[in-house]
Amino acid sequence: MRKPIVLLHEGLGSIALWRDFPEQLAAVTGRAVVAYSRYGHGQSDVLEEARTVDYMHDEARVVLPELLRALGIDAPVLLGHSDGASIALIYAASVPDGATALVLEAPHVFVEPLTIRSIKQARDAAANGDLVAKLGRYHADPAATFRGWNDIWLQPDFLRWDITALLPAITAPILVLQGRDDEYGTAAQLTAITSAIPHATTLQLDECGHSPHRSQTTAVLERTHAFLQARP
Repeated sequence: MRKPIVLLHEGLGSIALWRDFPEQLAAVTGRAVVAYSRYGHGQSDVLEEARTVDYMHDEARVVLPELLRALGIDAPVLLGHSDGASIALIYAASVPDGATALVLEAPHVFVEPLTIRSIKQARDAAANGDLVAKLGRYHADPAATFRGWNDIWLQPDFLRWDITALLPAITAPILVLQGRDDEYGTAAQLTAITSAIPHATTLQLDECGHSPHRSQTTAVLERTHAFLQARP
């Protein structure tokens, strides 16, 4: 049996926000696809405390291994988006042979000025518009979910968040997909990844922002299928 794909959502993501992508991914790849909402997201427990700078490290080194053990999943393919892609990288660097392959959409490996500007714009949209109300379709407490993501990224200490030193430890095959119009990251993220992990394959997608699986669904499905065909 081929290894399942475990989806790791973005900073404001949840099971519901993947929409029908998991079903499409399963149909194209012939693999089981597992999605879950992290603590503070979707219908999981509501976030009750401020996140720390190391929250993605905790998800990668504590929560994800425990989840995989509970589900009886060994060395899955990890498909991560944004925060989820960063969590996948930290996990693969920290757990030897813990992943069969990584498919990463718009990963962050360090903090860029563009990212902070866009997160500040999201803060303004939440304060002055209906962003939080729209998130209510996907989260039990959308205001808490938004604050949990937005507040920590705008903390001064978070400007020093950087996982590039971990990357050379990763041996799993890696496919990285990023939109050329990504409003949260530049091609410098791809350069940092390939500099540290020479075997990583990267692709920039035209007419695509921060969410390739929504903006360029067909391209993401096709490239992921091709990448995983030779993997167990």
